Amino acid sequence: MKIVFATENTKFTEKNLRAWFRISLCPLWLILLVLSGCAKEPLYQSQAYVFGTLVDVSIYGEPEPRARELADHVLQDFQNLHNRLHAWQPDSELGQLNQAFATGKSQPISPELAQIISNASALSLQSNGLFNPAIGGLIKQWGFHRDEFTPVKIDEAAISTLVKTNPKMTNVVIENGMAYSKNQAVRLDLGGYAKGYALDRAAEYLRTQNVKNALINIGGNIIALGKHGEKPWRVGIQHPRKPEPIATLDLDDGWAIGTSGDYQRYFELAGKRYCHVIDPRSGYPVQGSQAVTILVPPGKLAGTLSDVASKPIFIASPDDRATVAKAMGIAHFMVINAQGRVFVSASIAKRLKWVEKNVAFQLLQ
Repeated sequence: MKIVFATENTKFTEKNLRAWFRISLCPLWLILLVLSGCAKEPLYQSQAYVFGTLVDVSIYGEPEPRARELADHVLQDFQNLHNRLHAWQPDSELGQLNQAFATGKSQPISPELAQIISNASALSLQSNGLFNPAIGGLIKQWGFHRDEFTPVKIDEAAISTLVKTNPKMTNVVIENGMAYSKNQAVRLDLGGYAKGYALDRAAEYLRTQNVKNALINIGGNIIALGKHGEKPWRVGIQHPRKPEPIATLDLDDGWAIGTSGDYQRYFELAGKRYCHVIDPRSGYPVQGSQAVTILVPPGKLAGTLSDVASKPIFIASPDDRATVAKAMGIAHFMVINAQGRVFVSASIAKRLKWVEKNVAFQLLQ
């Protein structure tokens, strides 16, 4: 699901949407649409391509030189994280750790990566294994360890073997600054965690610099600080099969939003869509959902949860979505299923402002 930042009276034109679609690879995206006459608005934006996606840092109310310096710091930190946590680069810290796991060896680990793995393990347990960063082998098997997504030959035997090895986060042991895996099939891929973690780092840094108002977007995982002038930051939720937003909502201070979707990171084979979200239980891409959007209230891990918690809900069966959302501590969520039907929790329903007319949705209890 895509994210569009919108101000009042903004018109979503097909030209704008198509132009952005060509440069965006993420399941959510953000456009800052400035109204005519707003050139003097104290809003600074900086963009970069990090984590395999477009990143946007918007800072409101700061002098431009200072805003530029702050945004540059944030983007450089993102690049450093990307370099260290890259799942399929052998010289990255995570790549070296995966090589050690594959050979049954121990590997020195930085305190920060140790904490990341510990937190990811706790969230994996919380999701009953539906969020599982240990299945990097399956992600590679499906061809999603690449920058471009093209059809791959589906090797049922290889997929079955990988599933039977049952890699999970609890296989990873960290002791005295060293890490090893009790299961040599574990390949860590933090693609569903790192962007949210980076959001939390950026928000914390900007707050330490007394920045009151900012919006940080990493491939559609977004966290808000303060306001956009006198108004909340407003985002639009893009329909996964249509070029325009289906709804908008306001992000208050400290709130984060994220989505898992079956589009943009996918390929089609024999008329069937295969997306990058893999069900660890079957080893196959999820087929039952088009998109799941979650809204996370302020908290120490709001950004991280915006990245992580949408995935278990996306993977869960229709009857289990509400239960899984509750287990992940998510009260605000919206699901668009494989047939395009819209389901929303009661709490997010109160915040949504429908842009698409006559949306038929069902409340999830």
